[in-house]
Amino acid sequence: MRTGRPLLAAAALSALTLGAAHTFGPGAGAADPSGAAAPAPGAVVAAASCPVDAKYPKRQLRGVWIATVNNIDWPTRTGLTAAQQRAEYVKLLDKAAKRRFNAVFVQVRPASDAFYRSALEPWSKFLTGTAGKDPGWDPLPFLTAEAHKRGMEFHAWFNPYRAAYDTNVSRLPATHPARVHPDWVVKHEGRLYYNPGLPAVRDHVTAVIKDVVERYDVDGVHFDDYFYPYPGGGKKFADGDAFARYGGGAKLADWRRANVNKLIAQVDRVVHATRKPVKFGISPFGIWRNKSNDPTGSATSGMSAYDAIYADSRHWIRSGTVDYVMPQLYWPRGFRIADYDVLTPWWAKEVRGTGVHLYIGQALYRVGATDTPAWRKPGELPSHLTRNRAYPEVLGDVYFSARQVGGNPLGVMDRIARDHYSRPALMPLIKERGGRAPAGPDNVRIQGATLMWKASAGARAYAVYRVTSGEVGPCAVADARNLVAVVPASAGTRQTFALPGGGTYLVSALDRLHNESPASRAVLP
Repeated sequence: MRTGRPLLAAAALSALTLGAAHTFGPGAGAADPSGAAAPAPGAVVAAASCPVDAKYPKRQLRGVWIATVNNIDWPTRTGLTAAQQRAEYVKLLDKAAKRRFNAVFVQVRPASDAFYRSALEPWSKFLTGTAGKDPGWDPLPFLTAEAHKRGMEFHAWFNPYRAAYDTNVSRLPATHPARVHPDWVVKHEGRLYYNPGLPAVRDHVTAVIKDVVERYDVDGVHFDDYFYPYPGGGKKFADGDAFARYGGGAKLADWRRANVNKLIAQVDRVVHATRKPVKFGISPFGIWRNKSNDPTGSATSGMSAYDAIYADSRHWIRSGTVDYVMPQLYWPRGFRIADYDVLTPWWAKEVRGTGVHLYIGQALYRVGATDTPAWRKPGELPSHLTRNRAYPEVLGDVYFSARQVGGNPLGVMDRIARDHYSRPALMPLIKERGGRAPAGPDNVRIQGATLMWKASAGARAYAVYRVTSGEVGPCAVADARNLVAVVPASAGTRQTFALPGGGTYLVSALDRLHNESPASRAVLP
């Protein structure tokens, strides 16, 4: 639960100064009440007077969705061998890492199925072609480990309510929850959905997520924008019996929104009670409500998620039941119905001062589309990131989807990497997820063309800075201008990094959340 305290990371980006506590997290400064050691003599800590450049944000989430449903991104088809599946996944990660991405959002539960070994739900048909068929290996440990090897966070992406892609329950494995509990599901417009109004459904979804958080090394739990079904052929969602039983005199629409809110609050509690550092967030449809629905809504005229699919993202933000929101702003700038330049400041205002982070879902898949002139311009999507700099609440972007990152439509990913991701970035800090900066690296030395240092206890990674001119003072680590690498921790007591050239080098230690130690200066042998 967030408590309404101001965003630490947002404040750091919005101000023209960067305080040591914001830069380094727990452990920075001599009077740190957490008990962390004071910086060692000669260590570099950003001073409050240091100016920062918005073009080089030190903390920024740069993510990509990897969709498994219908084999959109991975695996590219069913029935591949385990080796082929692993090779495809590594290729996706390498293409993202090349452009300095630092997070992946991988769909591990597309439709009440599993991309991991589960006692609660059957194997996904998108692995083998047959629901419930064991692929012969458990992908999830590999998926998380490969992301971590590249310095990327791994967020496990779940769809909470989709039960199956057709309504023929007999085609599902005998152990599928929809077959074991037929009273849980609603057949709607050719698909099978769990009924959000049933407490048993909420408990099952929560149990599935808790199981993953307990057993696998995930950094986050992620929901997409699918709650109650999107409007389709006009058929009513048949949840009348549940409404009669549990409605309690509320209006149907209010009751449906309350059902979604209850699930989200329940998942939030369980995730953080199971493993406090694991983040929980949602990528809602980009329009909460239009001004025509609510005077506090956005100046847009598209579908209202609040009214159409009963997703009240404002409630999640204000009640603190999410760590972040990632609205899918899949429209170009100047688009009359839903203008990116209108929606970005609206969302920024919604999270301001709440402690909930804001990342933007970007429509990479639309680049080059012929139905909208703006998407035929290679500068459209990069311009979104430039626009984001005006709003310090925007702490990163996530792109749909991984296949297009490698495909690089109209060269936009190369352009974004050059103009926006020319330096690595640390993860934005979510204060309530805790963590503590490790001790600063010791015995940092240059030997030939190699930078080496003694490993710090508890370090997940190390930030390497290179200063090629000027004084190596506190401002050298205030933003990412001098940041050359985020190096994942390796086994052993010594860590190494191949030097890209001359200069003065500094190394800091990062915990799994990227709380940062003071930076230690390298010395010649």
